[in-house]
This record gives sequence, C-alpha cells and structure tokens, in this order.
Amino acid sequence: MTLLELEGVTASYGASQALFGIDLRIAEGEALAVMGRNGMGKTTTVRTICRMIPAAGRLTFDGQDLAALSSHRAARLGIGLVPEGRRCFRDLTVAENLLAAARPGHWDLDRAVTLFPRLGERQRQRAALLSGGEQQMLAMARALMTNPRLLILDEATEGLAPIVRQEIWAAIARLKSESGMAMMVIDKSLAELRGACDKAVILERGRTVWSDGIDRLTDEISQRHLGV
Repeated sequence: MTLLELEGVTASYGASQALFGIDLRIAEGEALAVMGRNGMGKTTTVRTICRMIPAAGRLTFDGQDLAALSSHRAARLGIGLVPEGRRCFRDLTVAENLLAAARPGHWDLDRAVTLFPRLGERQRQRAALLSGGEQQMLAMARALMTNPRLLILDEATEGLAPIVRQEIWAAIARLKSESGMAMMVIDKSLAELRGACDKAVILERGRTVWSDGIDRLTDEISQRHLGV
C-alpha cells in the first residue's frame, strides 16, 4: 500500500522556483533513498512533504491531501523528521528533548535509549553539551518518540566522525529490519544507502530524473547523475 506519493510536485521560495516536477512513492514499510548533487532539490522536497513551504501538484500521505494541511497537522498524520543540522532544544536535557516530542505508541524513552545507549548515559545532560554525533542521535530518537509511520532522515550522517556514522547507519539498518517503519533517507553515501534502502530516486535541477529499485542503480547511472 502506498503511504507517501508525490506526482508532478513543484515548489518555490517566493519568486524563485526550486522544484519543477518531483515524482516519488514510498510504500508502507519501504525505505527510499533520495539522491542528487548539492542544490538539486532534496531538502526542498522534504520541506514540501513536511508542509514547511507551499507546493503544487499531487502530494498525499495515506490517501490524504498533504497540500491542504499545516506542518503540525502533517506531523500528526505520522511524518517524523530528522532535519539537516540536528536542531535539538539546546537548553533542555536529553530526557526533556525526548519527552517533549513523545506521542503514544511503540517508541518510548526506554526504547529510544536502547537504540542509542549514549543517550541513556546522558539523560540529565543539556543537549548543548553533547557532541555533534550525540546531538544527531538525539534528533533521531526525538523523531522516533513521535511514533511516526514515515521517518525522514535529511543528511543524518553529514559532518560526523566515521565511528559515529557507523553507529547511525547501524541504527537505520536496525529500524529497517525490526520496526516495519517506512523511511526516506537522504545521504551522499551510496554504499550505505544500498544496504539500507529498497528503492531510490535521483533528483536533478528540481526534477526526478531516475527512479527504480536501488539494486538497479548502475555505475553508469551514478556517474551520469551523481558524479560518484
């Protein structure tokens, strides 16, 4: 069953158009990699889904018209976002960050700190005092505490030390295998995306230019659209 669908989606920042035709679909329990060079529309696509900017075209979640909703109503449908740049509540403790986002469901404080044991060790510590990697773990755990049906991870490993990146990817793999949650993963690491995702789309200049199973993403396609 299709959970999220974008068809012919366009979006602008004021007079400047950023998206010219985004097409993608995510089924229940499916993980989709969203790829593209910098500035090609990946984060703008996330912002349209989360209703942070206006958009035109077909944009639905579980059959409901997202374009008609505010951002908080879209979130309550079950869209959880791990934004680029972490954005934790710096003056709140780890536990307070998590509990502030909590909604009833499978994910609670105990399960969140089980996924990220470092957060369990630092529950009473202010988020501002965490390392960059720990803040990223907190941002992921906070999104999970909303008990989403779709988890969106926007560059969740960018700028992190290799050992922390490994921990984040291990958590993503665990979510994929154990939770049954749909995921949309934006990242530049093709090797890790291949291991974590079922399908992929590539964006170029605000358009979807390739979409298929990630196992069909050949070196030739990667060279042409991603330059890797």
